[in-house]
Amino acid sequence: MTVSAPGQQADVVVLGAGMVGVSTAIAARQRGLSVIVVDRREPGSETSYGNAGIISSGSILPLNTPALWKNLPKYLTNTHPALRWNIPWAIANASWVIRFLAAATPSQTRPRAAALAGLIGTSMKLHRDWIVQAEAGHRIRETGWLKAWRGDGLAAAKAEQAALAEFGIRSEVLDRQGISALEPNIIPAYSVGLLHSQTASVDSPGAVVKAYAKMLAANGGAVRQSEIKQVAALDDSWRVELADGEINARHVVVALGPWSAELLRPLGYRVPLATERGYHQHFVPNPARKLLRPIHDAEGGFLMTPMEQGIRVTSGVELTARDAPSNYAQLEAVVPMARSVVEFGEAVGERWRGSRPTLPDSLPMIGPAPRHRGLWLAFGNQHIGFTTGPGTGAAIAAMIGGEAPPFDTSAFSPSRYIA
Repeated sequence: MTVSAPGQQADVVVLGAGMVGVSTAIAARQRGLSVIVVDRREPGSETSYGNAGIISSGSILPLNTPALWKNLPKYLTNTHPALRWNIPWAIANASWVIRFLAAATPSQTRPRAAALAGLIGTSMKLHRDWIVQAEAGHRIRETGWLKAWRGDGLAAAKAEQAALAEFGIRSEVLDRQGISALEPNIIPAYSVGLLHSQTASVDSPGAVVKAYAKMLAANGGAVRQSEIKQVAALDDSWRVELADGEINARHVVVALGPWSAELLRPLGYRVPLATERGYHQHFVPNPARKLLRPIHDAEGGFLMTPMEQGIRVTSGVELTARDAPSNYAQLEAVVPMARSVVEFGEAVGERWRGSRPTLPDSLPMIGPAPRHRGLWLAFGNQHIGFTTGPGTGAAIAAMIGGEAPPFDTSAFSPSRYIA
């Protein structure tokens, strides 16, 4: 039996309790606005839970850079661990695939990198402030993260270092001995590494989002767990219909990640949103051979990172329908590769699957919906949503308040894809 909750009023209702949604609510509350966050699950339980926990200064390069064309032949085999794709999905979403590939040009890469640099720079500062304020400072590690190549990756490492340096982001190219000095407990499988030295990581991204949500509640915000049915425009406000009641608000922020497009469809918006699915599994660590920081295996397209639950091994990208049955082939392919670098024991807990929302240009939507006053869009942060959530939220809150965002948001305007 469904029990109806009484109606609520707020200045802002944020739909989605991942890192982006909770961050938006925090930023809006800091401006004195009354805020309610709504999600069907607890904060940090979906995509914001299953990532590698990296707060990355260096994730300014979009997924679709010119390097994609070099790797495309091996990806087309559909056997590479870094990328698997569903053929019927690719045919049905051919326009998205074409636009994604078309953006992988030099002329389009630098402007997108500049836009992401502004978003990430703001996010990094907020993360470091908020994680202390949220009493979760013990979870952050200022040890950087390492991208490593088993083969001849020197040219690739130097090219990435140069691209980062253009935006003032420091990194360090390491040889085999340098990698061993940095990570003395791993098996020496890598010949070249690139240390992202200005990057941090956390030992439980889901717990960090929950800590941020707790901080929001302590500061007067509200978190409500309920199924979201629909949003309806009123004369000068919005009604959010839930499974157990409704909320009326002047502003609604859609931050539902891969579920955002379907919520917006009844309002007449057709958002070209795809989902990069990913998997992870935890393993019992060897306490005598500790992994000290996240490592990205460049050839395998996977990450190994020390977490509260154990060593988390993540898979590469799977392009398919958001709700298609799980296919653990990628994860099963990379676990032996991970074991060739890090010593760990048996699996812990269930294998996890999540979906990362991605637009064709690899940039999120941050800004007002084109045809509805008081409707704000904050999604599409693809695989860097955990990093970029605070900056996204700060920008949306500023725009709601009629002020300029803390960075240039023009590249993230929703009107580039919807009208």
